Amino acid sequence: MTYMTQSSLDTRSGTPGRAVLPGRSLMRYGFFLLIAVVFVIFALLRPTFVAPGNIHGMLMSASIAALMFLGLTWLIAAGEIDVSFMSVAALANMTVAGLVSSGAGWPLATLGGLAIGAVFGGLNAGLVAWLRLPALVITIASGALAASIAAAIGLGTSISLSTTGFVGGFLDLRVGILPVLALAVAALYAGAWLAQERLTFGRYIYAMEQNRAAVEEAGVPVNRLLFVLFLLSGLMSSLSGVLLAANLSSGQPYLGTSYFLDGLTAVLLGGMALKFGKPNVLGTLAAVIFLTGLLNGAALLGWTDSQRQIVRGSLLLIGVGLVVFARARTRKRHPA
Repeated sequence: MTYMTQSSLDTRSGTPGRAVLPGRSLMRYGFFLLIAVVFVIFALLRPTFVAPGNIHGMLMSASIAALMFLGLTWLIAAGEIDVSFMSVAALANMTVAGLVSSGAGWPLATLGGLAIGAVFGGLNAGLVAWLRLPALVITIASGALAASIAAAIGLGTSISLSTTGFVGGFLDLRVGILPVLALAVAALYAGAWLAQERLTFGRYIYAMEQNRAAVEEAGVPVNRLLFVLFLLSGLMSSLSGVLLAANLSSGQPYLGTSYFLDGLTAVLLGGMALKFGKPNVLGTLAAVIFLTGLLNGAALLGWTDSQRQIVRGSLLLIGVGLVVFARARTRKRHPA
């Protein structure tokens, strides 16, 4: 029987406590330097990149995407996957649009959209955590179901909204050029970082990816933790779908397509930051900002959509490669 003590959890989850070498510092913080360099280059090439209106738009887009990818970050860090997140967001988006267009108020429509996240998050959680079915297969199936329902609500077309209600009013709030939503998301991610780094919750997430059996034998309620993570992923995805309904003034049944690559890329590429090869919330937030700025700057430079898609795919391959490399190296150093 394998016993896992608190100290072993600390060691395997990468808790700081050892001297940090210069090379390791570069790996941990080099991604932030890359973001700064890329943004400076775009600002020099296209001064409109740093125009107040463009910064506000980028922050709004990045904030909604960051909400959608928060739960996904911890699931991948725990060795699981959820590929239904973007379809759940699309279904929540269409649910809100359908309810509002049929005469329901925004409060009821918002609750309906959030309920979609709770239902699909709970469905994924139950099948994966309690029945121990493979997460990839289950979330592909639930994502396909959510996408089909989203398309059926609008008969395959978008639903325009004449009012955005209190959600739109919230999105319009700003402090200078900063959307209040961006400040709220920054606060949420700061709290998530503290939970990830300072609570046993975060240590268990990383330990599960490396040796789930040992974590279970240590008495950690793994199934309950997985249930919470899948439920969180569903709720965050649905919340972003609700916000997108107000931000776009419409319901878009196929909006999930554009977020699929971005979500996986942000989580895996964000694993380059702070915890090399380990998805983490601050890394995901940095990667979302990087992707938003990169694609926005590329559009300002006149890159075609196909060229931007090539960039997306290339970054995803880089992120996958780095995570696989780092995890293989970690397992070699700390065999289960």
